Amino acid sequence: MRLTKINHYNHQHPLILKDPQEPYLCDGCKERGLGLCYECEHEGCNFSLHEECANASQSTYHPFLNDCNLNFHMKAPQDGKRYCDACGKDILGYVYQCNHKRPFDLHPCCVKLQRTLSADGVTIHLKEKLPSKCLKCGSKEIAKRVTGWCYVSSCGKYCYHVACIKEMILESWMKQQENKTGEPSCLALQRLNTSQEVATQSESSNKAAKLWKMTKTVILLIISAIFGDPTSLIFALAQHLFSN
Repeated sequence: MRLTKINHYNHQHPLILKDPQEPYLCDGCKERGLGLCYECEHEGCNFSLHEECANASQSTYHPFLNDCNLNFHMKAPQDGKRYCDACGKDILGYVYQCNHKRPFDLHPCCVKLQRTLSADGVTIHLKEKLPSKCLKCGSKEIAKRVTGWCYVSSCGKYCYHVACIKEMILESWMKQQENKTGEPSCLALQRLNTSQEVATQSESSNKAAKLWKMTKTVILLIISAIFGDPTSLIFALAQHLFSN
C-alpha cells in the first residue's frame, strides 16, 4: 500500500506524498524527477525524494543481472566516476551496486522499471540491449561505451532508450515554459525518425495514419512504464508532445 506520509532516515522532517506540477531534483539520487514524489512541507525546506528512492530496500536484484545481489548505498562505494547501467546517467547519490570486481550500478528508479506493458494491441518489453538503433537518438549507445536499457515493441520495429524518453519529456516541459504564446510545440517528437518518416507521406495515407498511431501508442506505453501511474503533469506533457 502506498503511504501518503513517511519518516525518512536521511531527513529530519516528515515527508508527504505529492504530485508536483513541475520537475524536481531528487535529494536522494540527485536526478531530475517527474510525477509523484515525497516532499517536505516544513517551511524553507525543499527536500524531495522519488518514491523509489524514499522506499529503497537494503538489497534487491534484477533479472538482467542474474548473478548479482544489488546492495543499496547512499553514495557509490567505488571510487571514480560511476554511471547507471540502465540509463547511462552519472551516479551522484543513492545507488544499488553489486559486489563484483567490476560492479553494476543502478539508480533506484531504474531498478523498478516495468518490464512489460500492453495497450490497444501493442506490447512493449524492457531489454538490456538494443536490437536496433534508438528511434530518437539514432544510435545504439547513449554515450561512449554505454548502451543503456531500452523498450522495444513486440513487432521489433520500435526501439527507444529509456534515457531518451525521459529526456524527451523534460524537453517538452522546457519548451512549454519557453512558449509564452500558448502555441503547441512538438520539437522533441519531431526529432524521432518515425515521425520524420510519417512526414514524408501524404496526410491522407492510411499507412501514414497507422504508423503515426502506432508511434504514439508505443511512446505513451514507455512513458507509463518509466513513470508508473501517470500524474497530471506527465499526462499534460505527453499530450503536448503530440500536439499539432
